[in-house]
Amino acid sequence: MQLTDYHAQYFAHELTKRCSSDKLEKLVSTFAGARVDLNPHQVEAALFAFRSPLSKGALLADEVGLGKTIEAGLVIAQKWAERKRRILVVTPASLRKQWLLELKDKFFLPGKILETKSYNKAKKDGSYNPFDDTEHIVFCSYQFARNKAEEVESTQWDLVVIDEAHRLRNVYKSSNVIAKKLREIFQKRNKLLLTATPLQNSLLELYGLVSFIDELTFGDVKSFKEQFTGRQGSSDVFETLKSRLKPICHRTLRRQVDAYVSFTARLPLLEKFDPDDSEEVLYELVSDYLQRDNLKALPSGQRSLMTLMLRKLMASSTFAIAGALTTIATRLQNELNDASVDPEQLTMALENDYEGLNQLEEEWNEDSAEESGQAVISEAQRAAIAAEIAELKEFAEIAESIEENGKGRALLKVLDIAFKKTMDVGGAQKAIIFTEFRRTQDYLLRLLAETPWADDILLFNGSNNDEKSKQIYQDWIAKHRGTDLVTGSRTADMRAALVDYFRNDGKVMIATEAGAEGINLQFCSLIVNYDLPWNPQRIEQRIGRCHRYGQKHDVVVVNFLNKKNAADKRVFDLLSQKFKLFEGVFGSSDEVLGAIGSGVDFEKRITQIYQSCRKPEEIEDAFNELQQELSVEIDETMSETRQKVLENFDDEVRATLNTQAKASEDARSHFEQQLMRLTQHELTGKAEFFESGGFRLKEETASFLGERIEAEAIPSGLYELPRKSAEAHAYRLEHPLAKAVIEQAKEQKLEPAEIAFDYGAHVGKITILEQLIGQSGVLALSKLTVKALAQEEDHLLFAVRTDAGEALDMDMATKLMSLPGRVTQQPVEVGAETMAILQELTQQQRSITNQDILTRNAAFFEAEVEKLYAWADDLKVVLERDIKDFDRQIREAKRAATGALDLQAKLAGQKRVRELERSRTQKRRSLFEAQDDVDARRDNIIDDMEKQLEQKSELERLFTIRWKVV
Repeated sequence: MQLTDYHAQYFAHELTKRCSSDKLEKLVSTFAGARVDLNPHQVEAALFAFRSPLSKGALLADEVGLGKTIEAGLVIAQKWAERKRRILVVTPASLRKQWLLELKDKFFLPGKILETKSYNKAKKDGSYNPFDDTEHIVFCSYQFARNKAEEVESTQWDLVVIDEAHRLRNVYKSSNVIAKKLREIFQKRNKLLLTATPLQNSLLELYGLVSFIDELTFGDVKSFKEQFTGRQGSSDVFETLKSRLKPICHRTLRRQVDAYVSFTARLPLLEKFDPDDSEEVLYELVSDYLQRDNLKALPSGQRSLMTLMLRKLMASSTFAIAGALTTIATRLQNELNDASVDPEQLTMALENDYEGLNQLEEEWNEDSAEESGQAVISEAQRAAIAAEIAELKEFAEIAESIEENGKGRALLKVLDIAFKKTMDVGGAQKAIIFTEFRRTQDYLLRLLAETPWADDILLFNGSNNDEKSKQIYQDWIAKHRGTDLVTGSRTADMRAALVDYFRNDGKVMIATEAGAEGINLQFCSLIVNYDLPWNPQRIEQRIGRCHRYGQKHDVVVVNFLNKKNAADKRVFDLLSQKFKLFEGVFGSSDEVLGAIGSGVDFEKRITQIYQSCRKPEEIEDAFNELQQELSVEIDETMSETRQKVLENFDDEVRATLNTQAKASEDARSHFEQQLMRLTQHELTGKAEFFESGGFRLKEETASFLGERIEAEAIPSGLYELPRKSAEAHAYRLEHPLAKAVIEQAKEQKLEPAEIAFDYGAHVGKITILEQLIGQSGVLALSKLTVKALAQEEDHLLFAVRTDAGEALDMDMATKLMSLPGRVTQQPVEVGAETMAILQELTQQQRSITNQDILTRNAAFFEAEVEKLYAWADDLKVVLERDIKDFDRQIREAKRAATGALDLQAKLAGQKRVRELERSRTQKRRSLFEAQDDVDARRDNIIDDMEKQLEQKSELERLFTIRWKVV
């Protein structure tokens, strides 16, 4: 379809114009360039987060499984495209890598994880503040943000995203130290909170979350209690809360999106096993050892954490515990030889066995710092240490003498059964086996080497230095060299290569905990938990690698249970029955996972039971107590309140999503067509274009453009929008090639010309243009930039007139420029009188546009004013209540004085009445002063917002043409 340079320049400005915060156009370039099939509820949620430029943030509270990470990714990607690139994502430590890889894979966004090691390295490399980075999105844990509060607060964040935000819902309590500190350091920043469980047990939790975002939405906690929690059953309370929350909280339910998202089920498969006698002996010996009060081998600051790890090692395999026992014995021997041994050396030594140790250490937040050894070790101490070393070596020898494990035999048996069950539901013959430990992973590889799956096994861990992984990586690099699938990061590319191999060729992937983070395995529907974490959040994360959006089959989840271990049985019962992790359509509910927060406290409780209970009845009592505590935390009585306050009617939501689906698809299609038409015009003769929508860029063109825009090299080869084949580059607005094409079109100095628009060559029918066939006229295109409410937006204004003197509206002008055309004369003369008419039409469009913007922004302003008036009224509630309390006390004192039997009592009663009346008078004066102060604060904020309403606009003429329609 033939275009002109005038078409190209119009398309270039249209594709890159800045749009108002409440328009779908604002997001279209972002979701058109994303490597994900977006659903309308995700676009709707992202638009909600942007809706008002006066907003201080939003709470996205969709139910679990609906893609809140994608919703946040749209918001982040749009900020990035707007060059607002100081972006922080605060998330539980276990989800940092998953977030980083999701944003990189789906939105092509660069990121970095800040934790102790990377932070210290950045400092060593000369960074004054490692958080202040405009080249990467920064990811860190809650604890790390709190620990580095000064630097985090000093960074001028454009956006702060907080995942699993239900951890902040008790921020109003003095005991929630981390939440209070995070609210303090992010108070002035724009925030996006994500949680599926904004309301668990009390309406005060909503107050906490909302006050974290915007402290001016409600008054203080006292006024909130006065108005809402005391009258919780009242329907007007729910309606008031709902209206106050509506601008800040967005929630969609799974049942409301069934037209777009299909969910499969989890099918549990439990394999019980008997450990061998030698395994039982080892378990009892090590368990008794760990229950001693005084252990030399475990640093006191890490005692709980190390105990947890050793118990998990025992539950995993004798091969795993053997290596750890030897490591601990060696470390203790070094301490005996050298009193200055650093206790952190134990953690460092065990990292090779357990890749998740660093993360676990941060989640448990234990203080591992302690004095290095002792200056002098007494003879008695030396003897105790030597005895402990001998014991550890004995335990290790026993472990090393065991050649096979009962659970290993159970795995060989259950795999056949599980594969058949997977086949019955239509799933592929693929299984991912999770273990937490490298030595167990090696054991499983040896164990499965004698099975029919031997040639189709691959490992997935933190290093992947085995020969097969290296070969898979090299083959993948060779296949995809020159495409944007290759990032240059060995870690990221290795992960991508292994996942691709597993998808296409592998049958069994044996993964350590590293495999549970940041990879999507929707093509696999068999999960084997060889080791079962005690943290329900970690289990949900594992299963979520396969049981997630895009999974087409029911997912089989295999677990193992040691029949001889009473504590193991009770842990499994809790995870299975109370948390409902292994069966059903959605796995564990929002309410359950939300109630336990990070799951670390639950994990600590389990460890404490294993440590303190020796007899079966003690174990039974301890688990009964824990289950009772969970029943209190997982309180279902708030379900009705959640529905009334947070949820909209299903029909209302579905109607909105239907509209959004159509609008999003139309906008995306229009955007992609414009970008491809512009690209084809600018690269005519420099690339080969295909009817399928892609093109192949010539090598010499790539080199020229890469030098021209002084950007990273633009690779030659196949480009597609959207990408359909793995070898193609994903063409998108932020790609360097698209940037070069757009800049090339914008930089053209276009003199007035005559263009013939060919209606007959247009594919399709545009009824309103048919009347223009055979007519001619003039057209001017200008760009209006408006600044107001701390945002800038661009509007392309057409001034179009026929030679018969009829002015065409913007819709007709836009459609006119969509027709193919050719330049028939250049330059052409456009008379002064005609130019004046075009100028007048442009000014009319400018006035209309400015007024529309003013009206829209006034509505935003009015909503904020209403919020501030409600906030002020909230603060007055408590003050007025105090006056009512005095009135009540005075009435009671008068009744008491009247009813007194003797004169002295009557006089005392009257004195009490006068004292109360004086106090009430003073309180009234205080009330009036306080009310005046609240009103003054409100008015000052409104005055500041009014100043932001002032509009400044600039107009730039882009080009003028004469036209005719043929």
